[in-house]
Amino acid sequence: MYRMDPSEILNDALREVLREDQEDLSAFEERAEEPTLSYEALLNELKAHGKL
Repeated sequence: MYRMDPSEILNDALREVLREDQEDLSAFEERAEEPTLSYEALLNELKAHGKL
C-alpha cells in the first residue's frame, strides 16, 4: 500500500483550496458588472416568486 508523505497530503489540500478560491474569484469577476440588488428588493422578489 502506498503511503503519502504528510507534505504531499498538505500540498494536495492546499492546491485544492487555492483552486476553489480561483473559481470563486473568477465567478466574482464574471458578475462584477451585474446590477446590485438591495436587501429589501431581494425580499420583495423572493416573495413575488413564492420563495418566502
